[in-house]
Amino acid sequence: MIRKILLVAAAVCACSSSDGTEPEPLPGNFTLALQSVASGLSNPVYVTTPPGDSRLFVVEQAGRIRIVQNGQLATTPFLDITSRVASGGERGLLSVAFHPQFQSNGFFYVYFTGLSGEIRVERFAVSANPDVANGASSKVILTVSHPRSNHNGGLALFGPDGMLYLGLGDGGGAGDPDKNGQNPNTLLGALLRINVDGGDPYSIPAGNPFANRNDARPEIWAIGLRNPWRFAFDAVDGFLYVADVGQDVLEEVNVIPSSRSGANFGWNVMEGSSCYAASACSKTGLEIPPVEYSHSGGGCSITGGFVYRGSALPEIAGHYFYSDYCAGFIRSFRYSNGVATDQRTWDLGNLGSVTSFGRDAAGELYLTTSGGRVYKFVRGT
Repeated sequence: MIRKILLVAAAVCACSSSDGTEPEPLPGNFTLALQSVASGLSNPVYVTTPPGDSRLFVVEQAGRIRIVQNGQLATTPFLDITSRVASGGERGLLSVAFHPQFQSNGFFYVYFTGLSGEIRVERFAVSANPDVANGASSKVILTVSHPRSNHNGGLALFGPDGMLYLGLGDGGGAGDPDKNGQNPNTLLGALLRINVDGGDPYSIPAGNPFANRNDARPEIWAIGLRNPWRFAFDAVDGFLYVADVGQDVLEEVNVIPSSRSGANFGWNVMEGSSCYAASACSKTGLEIPPVEYSHSGGGCSITGGFVYRGSALPEIAGHYFYSDYCAGFIRSFRYSNGVATDQRTWDLGNLGSVTSFGRDAAGELYLTTSGGRVYKFVRGT
């Protein structure tokens, strides 16, 4: 059964803004808590749910996807491709995305590091047993050569438009030595957008910024990324949130309309809102993140999350949550009129390293930790 462990945030007055300003008061005497819903996992790095499903699917970095149902962690993995995954450090099985019509077609897509270090996106299908995938159903969607072990990106996610989005890192190394971030002729350092329902293995959706150019990759939706470990869509307000891991000084969250094609998030001209490795630079046409924080407070690698749109906690509706792998804090903000407002740091105790966030089919929010736990955001007592 669900473990009755609650990590409860302090009262509203103790939830301070990360920019030094007072956050907006929350209704009533609201407190936020985390409830452990699964433990004993091996380095979980993502959690999600197919549309209309009550099960939680937890990705383990080594190459397994596990199911949590009715508070129980199933013994048999939903999928096990450990023999095909290079795992360790920033490599491994990094995410899973269920097709919007998963209930009828049984398709899901995994993003992982192959044995030669390459980025692989493959489609699988569920077997006759709904709790076990058909391991022989693999279909390669995309492979991208990756020269170094770090900056693998990691997220496959279907957007509100039904397209599959993929966040790829810059290929690794300090400072983007291969200059991939500003090169539209490579898939590295970019956010991709492909139509997996319109071609074999995919087609280029209308609206992609480089769809009709010969000097750029048509799969690209946005460029200028260093390592977009996690990004998220908010279908209610129509924004795309991209948390990009920084180099030496700054971590950042970028927010743009999800319909805006061709955005340039600035790497490696900028790190956050500052010029990178230069006293001056041209920021023309580059996105300036509304939220950033420095490594001086113990942070080292941002873990992006999601905007809360569930029904159980209306007090935090519209808050985008994020963390940091080293610092372990839980922070949130609302995005309004082009700026981050109501910025908060939630005191939820020592979580260790937060590896990812996730949402279920009802819009409720979860997080995973390197200690092997999955937590659900709940109301404090």
